[in-house]
Amino acid sequence: MPYSLAIFDLDGTLADSFPWFLRTINDVADRFGFRRVAEEDVEGLRHASTREILSRLEVPLWKLPAIARHARQLKAEAAAEISLFAGVEPMLQTLADNGVQLALVTSDSEANAREKLGPAAALFSHFDCAASLFGKPAKFRRVLRRADVAPDRVIAVGDEVRDIEAARAVGISCGAVCWGYAAPAALRALGPDYTFERMDEIADALCRSRRVG
Repeated sequence: MPYSLAIFDLDGTLADSFPWFLRTINDVADRFGFRRVAEEDVEGLRHASTREILSRLEVPLWKLPAIARHARQLKAEAAAEISLFAGVEPMLQTLADNGVQLALVTSDSEANAREKLGPAAALFSHFDCAASLFGKPAKFRRVLRRADVAPDRVIAVGDEVRDIEAARAVGISCGAVCWGYAAPAALRALGPDYTFERMDEIADALCRSRRVG
């Protein structure tokens, strides 16, 4: 069946926020009392799951909501520093032109997301934002109900292990991008339905599925 709905992550998938994250994470660590990230730690963390990252950094789980709120505030203040990856706008436009509904599920706020997307925000039919680290499955299900699309016609596209896990939890396809937070090897190890090495591959794959369907 062709895909009728594509659910995108924002940070690391559409928006190039990883450099901002690396500049910011140790200030957040100092504020909330978890381990700082040394330069030599970064690559190892990119190969770890979300739960492994939290464990290695000794992040108290009960502080996650407060950390997320603070991160959203910092992102809002740094909006000018975070741009979309090259090719995002034409990729989204191609999907929309080919009849694929677009949805955004992100841990960021909707206001921040719309500001980062700029004019491309108008291409999205559904926003479900401020997701907790492990809250994406519930948000995916909510988007499916709103869009009234069967799971076998939906794909989620993200850059982290938890994006693949969330898609599998709700029975939808998953695509992993190689330019975001997680290392490509860590993503490939989970066997996503698609692994994208370039932005233009997303529209090519999803639109081809519609032509075949």
